Amino acid sequence: MDKFKAFLKRKDIEISVQRYLIDALGAMAQGLFCSLLVGTIISTIGTQFRIPFLTATVATIAGQDYTVGGLASAMSGPAMAVAIGYALHCPPLVLFSLVAVGFAANALGGAGGPLAVLFIAIFAAEFGKAVSKETKVDILVTPLVTIGVGIGLSAWWAPALGAAASEFGTLIMWATDLQPFLMGIAVSVLVGMALTLPISSALQAAARR
Repeated sequence: MDKFKAFLKRKDIEISVQRYLIDALGAMAQGLFCSLLVGTIISTIGTQFRIPFLTATVATIAGQDYTVGGLASAMSGPAMAVAIGYALHCPPLVLFSLVAVGFAANALGGAGGPLAVLFIAIFAAEFGKAVSKETKVDILVTPLVTIGVGIGLSAWWAPALGAAASEFGTLIMWATDLQPFLMGIAVSVLVGMALTLPISSALQAAARR
């Protein structure tokens, strides 16, 4: 046990509420803002002020047309994952590998992609940190482990996490069917959570893209 604790300390792997629910979540909010939310703002400005450059298609990928704001929004998964990795003090190879992990988790998570990114990026980052610089072929091992764990968990967990996040809206609808007094309490609590958590903000922004 002492050797395991020493290993975690050497790898800067700290299993705590501070590290995962404060540091990681706070960084994720910044990654979210720099991608999805800024993309939404750019698209809104382009539409409201009729700016051709901001409303015109600038790229077509796999048959999907993207505007400037659309491209920024499309990178929300990678941006959030890298931000989480930064908060977890990931070495470069782990940090860069999280780009693929964030894309997979967000895409497979559907409407609840940001929630999937949070959980999966944390696991992938910590596994990547654990193997980082432990072998002579670190440039191969670290990305393979980080991406392998991240995409594997994305295929396994992301759909379920996405569905769970989507049920949050259903829960609010159920609350509105309660009697007025209880409804007021329930909706106040649930909407308060939606307004304060970056994950819930991401769901709202994603729904309006």
